[in-house]
Amino acid sequence: MYFIAVIAMLSISCKKDQATAYNTGQQTDKKSVAAVSTIFFSGLTWNVKDLGNTTVGPGPNYWSGNSVWVDAQGFLHLKLKKDPATGRWNCAEIYSQQKFGYGSYVWQIEGRPDQLDPNLVFGLFNYKDGDDGHHEVDIEFARWGNSQWPNFNYTVYPAYGNPDTRDSKTYELALNGTYSTYKFTRTNQQVAYKSYHGHTQNEANAFYSYNTPAGFPVSTEALPVHMNLWLFSGHAPINGQEVEMIIHSFKFTPQ
Repeated sequence: MYFIAVIAMLSISCKKDQATAYNTGQQTDKKSVAAVSTIFFSGLTWNVKDLGNTTVGPGPNYWSGNSVWVDAQGFLHLKLKKDPATGRWNCAEIYSQQKFGYGSYVWQIEGRPDQLDPNLVFGLFNYKDGDDGHHEVDIEFARWGNSQWPNFNYTVYPAYGNPDTRDSKTYELALNGTYSTYKFTRTNQQVAYKSYHGHTQNEANAFYSYNTPAGFPVSTEALPVHMNLWLFSGHAPINGQEVEMIIHSFKFTPQ
């Protein structure tokens, strides 16, 4: 049964492979870099990705600390911004100094990630720096450059072995407002996903529940949490518009 599940998963994710999302943006380019600043958000200290004139993955893209801030209400803002002086698009990413293991990971989002430009990617995820293709749990809002592809992605990379055996599930997301909640729960045997309309975990508001199949080698390591907003393959937005996503909170509950 697990072999059948892997074959089904590979067929689901083949479109992303054809677009080279997992070859150039998702797998080998999520490398963390030394941060030049930190911010405090949801009770935690986060490193801010800021590279100036250097491009790195995912993308590759330019990354600016000016694209990240916490407002007076304590909400985190990630913004894709165009530099009027250089014409460059600056992306945004933070990653936690603390590592997290088994438990639930919950984000409350303000904005419309279901309406992102086809070249934009908004990610909420665990990731182990230096071991690309393993030890990663993703929630990503992206069409990977193709407006005809689904825009909502759950992906879990294996703890070991061939990264192409990742477990991936895609959906077409259509929110009913600007508030939404996203959750995954990690154990030593599976990753369980569930999302919600609104800032709630009321089952009446739930959508797109998914669990990794039995036997899938999920990560057993404690990992940092990342949040980012970036351009697929470094391509400018098709609509030419800046985009801002607001994260009201991130909460980890250990198990």
